[in-house]
Amino acid sequence: MIRTLSLILTATAMLALPVFAQDEIDAAGGLVEIQRVVSPGGIEAWLVEDDFVPIISVRIGFYGGAQFDEMGKEGTAQLSSWLYDEGAGDMTSAQFQNRLESLAVRMGFGASNDRFNASMSTLSENADEAFEMLQLALTEPRFDQDAIERMRRSMLSSIAQSERDPNSIASRTFWENAFPGHSYGASPTRQSVEAITVEDLRAAHARLNRRDMRIGVAGNISAHELGRLLDETFGGLPATGEAYDPRPVAPAGGGEQIIVDAEIAQSVVIFGGAGIDYNDPDYMAAMVMNAVLGGGNFASRLMNVVREEHGLAYYVNSSLSVMDGSSLFMGRVGTENARVAESIALIRSEIARLRDGGVTAEELQNTQRYLTGAFALGFGSNSSIAQRLSFYQMEDLGIDYINTRNARIDAVTQEDIARVAARLMRPDDLLVVVVGQPEGLGEPLAE
Repeated sequence: MIRTLSLILTATAMLALPVFAQDEIDAAGGLVEIQRVVSPGGIEAWLVEDDFVPIISVRIGFYGGAQFDEMGKEGTAQLSSWLYDEGAGDMTSAQFQNRLESLAVRMGFGASNDRFNASMSTLSENADEAFEMLQLALTEPRFDQDAIERMRRSMLSSIAQSERDPNSIASRTFWENAFPGHSYGASPTRQSVEAITVEDLRAAHARLNRRDMRIGVAGNISAHELGRLLDETFGGLPATGEAYDPRPVAPAGGGEQIIVDAEIAQSVVIFGGAGIDYNDPDYMAAMVMNAVLGGGNFASRLMNVVREEHGLAYYVNSSLSVMDGSSLFMGRVGTENARVAESIALIRSEIARLRDGGVTAEELQNTQRYLTGAFALGFGSNSSIAQRLSFYQMEDLGIDYINTRNARIDAVTQEDIARVAARLMRPDDLLVVVVGQPEGLGEPLAE
């Protein structure tokens, strides 16, 4: 249970200092101690205070991203995000970048299907100036035409490269067929990026607002100091904005197999089907199950069977992908054209074996040890901690998630995995995309 400590202040002090609650989460045995900071203006952030090194890292997430891209102008959110540090306020792109460099500040922006993200790292001695630069970027981006065209050319170059890259082709084809007609299935094209105007970019920026913002901070800064900087940095953003209401969508294409012809020696295969949401009661069991099957561990079943026993592939894996409107169980393998059919058959077989037979007690114990041990490695820097703090807020996982996650994984039983495997492991209901010239699988898509 979260224990909230009330901070009692005089009326005068209340005007000058942030109101905050410090949630002590298993302070003796937990990974980190998180403070929930609320500024005088009501802006909230989660803070992990650490004075070991004089660095502050900030991560901000906003709901939205490419979900708001207009049809025919896919790439608007991404292009917009590339321009926030290309001039702001009265500073041109060169002046803004030079100022960041002189302060030794690292700043970055990006957009995904459901999110717009911003990050900043600074020496604590430069905190005021660094947060001021972040404030300018988020509230007064210039969107100068020369910067727009420079970033547009960069995006067009990336698109041209992706059109020749087998992995990019496989990913794009999979998502287009899993989510036809939905933003999850849409990708920026040369035509859509060329169609984006400065008005589109300004409209994307106008959607950023405090209601849809989640902030994580880690490093050498106190809760009181952070409270002041929260208001100064983010207080100029609108309080609310366009409603973010992602349309729920189930992945399509179950049972289909799509081949895209490409003159390469080794085919790229992506497969997937319906997944599970973070807040589903079975998510932890699904995480453990996926790790047993192919989730990033060299001891996983897919690695053992497909790579070690049969020598079919250098890499093979599986994962759980969660979006605001949908979720996927996915996997990927790369293998020579002559052995693609055999690789896919073995993967289906292993999925069925997990569904029908569950996991052994030894597999469960080893996987739990791997997952709990690997988790701590993600807290090796202030920037990684800040990113996780923002992410856990965005996904509504709770301020206690960091310090309860491993105990919840250790609580997963063989029966839990059997239940979730019966729910998610559907080897005959997968959408399979192959890019290459696989033998024995059928005809490629018509151009």
